[in-house]
Amino acid sequence: MSNKISVGVIGAGKWGQALHFALSQKQEVYITSRTPKDIKNFTNLETVLNCEYLIIAIPVQEIRAWLEKNFVFKNQKILVASKGIEASSGKFLNEIYAEFVPEENIGFISGPSFAIEVMQSLPAAIVLNSKSKKFYDEFKVFFPSFLKTYYSEDVIGAEVAGAYKNVLAIASGICEGLKLGNNAKASLISRGLVEMERFGEYFGSQKDTFIGLSGAGDLFLTASSTMSRNFRVGIGLAQNKSLEQILEELGEVAEGVKTSEAIHQLSQMHNIYTPIANEVKLVLEGKDPKHSLQDLLKT
Repeated sequence: MSNKISVGVIGAGKWGQALHFALSQKQEVYITSRTPKDIKNFTNLETVLNCEYLIIAIPVQEIRAWLEKNFVFKNQKILVASKGIEASSGKFLNEIYAEFVPEENIGFISGPSFAIEVMQSLPAAIVLNSKSKKFYDEFKVFFPSFLKTYYSEDVIGAEVAGAYKNVLAIASGICEGLKLGNNAKASLISRGLVEMERFGEYFGSQKDTFIGLSGAGDLFLTASSTMSRNFRVGIGLAQNKSLEQILEELGEVAEGVKTSEAIHQLSQMHNIYTPIANEVKLVLEGKDPKHSLQDLLKT
């Protein structure tokens, strides 16, 4: 490794590889994962952990165990590229990372950004969310021209939006799979946005976050395309496939599945009205999607 500022990516799933590709346009970027991959600058975890700037793209439900086992803070700046809520505790990612990294050393990426399009150098706009503007200023220079970056200090708003949109994408996929039409899907997505905002408001999110890239932008993308894993989960549920079969066919993590449990847990605990997310959880547990539709139309 050279003496220049070094950037490392931990997690070589599609999104981790896409970010590695994007940032490699301007500097050397190292990458690692549990299983070896044939990727330029793939190396071991120890080497990547010594990088000054880290991007962590590990599935949300695995992050705490990974940090406890592997991470030692060496004043690294860390950009979190995962989206979701820890199902076992109901904790947001910033709460988990706060046990390991100071607030000024961490940020969270959000916004509409399918990995496959990033890998094709197609233009997109993303948000780097951090309590530290200095963190943003340091990280934004690594991104290529086809990824326009914006700054927000609304970390919790970005987290709620990034987590919630995956659950709503499952609902939208169910709508698609049941062939309910464009009117129904548009109604579902827009009411889902209201629900997401209501949930986020309880936890102190800024309203503007939900009408911007992190909220509406990412939701419209994820809830309207078969490139979305969570959308495909919904289609499978509408076709009466078991969740086990759907996930096996998917071959990737669909964060909305576990996040639906976390949202339900938090909404029950804090008495937040989240009808769409609640029905997604019930359908994932075996409720007939058509019965869920009837119940949503009555509420």
